Amino acid sequence: MKTEIKRWALVSFFLLGMVVVSISCHKAVNDKKVIIGGKNFTEQYLLAEMGKNLMENNGFFVELKTGVGSSVIRQSLLKGQIDLYYEYTGTAYTVYYKQADPHMMTNRTRCYEWVKEADARKGLIWLESVPFNNSYTLMMREEDAERLGISSISDLSRYINKYPEKLLIGVNAEFWERPDGFKALMSHYGFTVPYNSIKKMESGLAYKALQEEYVSVSMGFETDGRIEAFGFINLKDDKSFFPVYNPAPVIRKKVLDKYPEIQKILEPIAEHLTTEEMRKLNAEVDIEKKQVEDVAANWLKRKNLL
Repeated sequence: MKTEIKRWALVSFFLLGMVVVSISCHKAVNDKKVIIGGKNFTEQYLLAEMGKNLMENNGFFVELKTGVGSSVIRQSLLKGQIDLYYEYTGTAYTVYYKQADPHMMTNRTRCYEWVKEADARKGLIWLESVPFNNSYTLMMREEDAERLGISSISDLSRYINKYPEKLLIGVNAEFWERPDGFKALMSHYGFTVPYNSIKKMESGLAYKALQEEYVSVSMGFETDGRIEAFGFINLKDDKSFFPVYNPAPVIRKKVLDKYPEIQKILEPIAEHLTTEEMRKLNAEVDIEKKQVEDVAANWLKRKNLL
């Protein structure tokens, strides 16, 4: 009887130990928590979701805070309300640092190194950048562009100066105001659009408005899959106004010091995500109406990253 009691005591002690270890391990995993932010357009939702998947696959608990504009997401990072997000080199250079050197902002490597060094002084670390360039663009319906003889922004400038009231321009509020946005573009190319010919709307609606002929010209993003699918063309930026916009994870130094493994965890996105693939992924969400979570996870699985 005593032997049996001892045996049960040992078993109970062992089981209790296993429970304690399990709880400790679970707590340790959940202590590895990060908050990933993102802006308010499809590509940003996808990049944030990819980062979340890779981080969770490596034992992190991840919270997403997405769907805001550039100025809000930047301040959220600086204030420690989020831990990292994907920022674009051209946005940091022109919007946050108010720089305008065309030789710097149109060169991928130089622009990246400049913003990386500047942000390091603020306790923000730029990790490896993704090679695609998601530049802003002005779009037109291909048939209209051909009919009016417009293939570049210089062509558009000449047309608007001759017929200022004929074309309606679709932009979002941020693109209208930012230093690499439409007001600055008009100054750079030497034309002026009457204010009543400017139609402000959300980024996603700009494509629909152009497709349905509510506007004649619309802002867009180079990597958007809807450009080809909807029969649009990008007007050539023949006077090199737009900076390069290579995305990269920007993380608070305190977080990276605590979890240095994050750099390696996120590297595969930079190594595998091309411009063509980004267009296809954006199209899966915007045209095929697939869920962001599914599109991001499926891409990672196809690349054997999950």
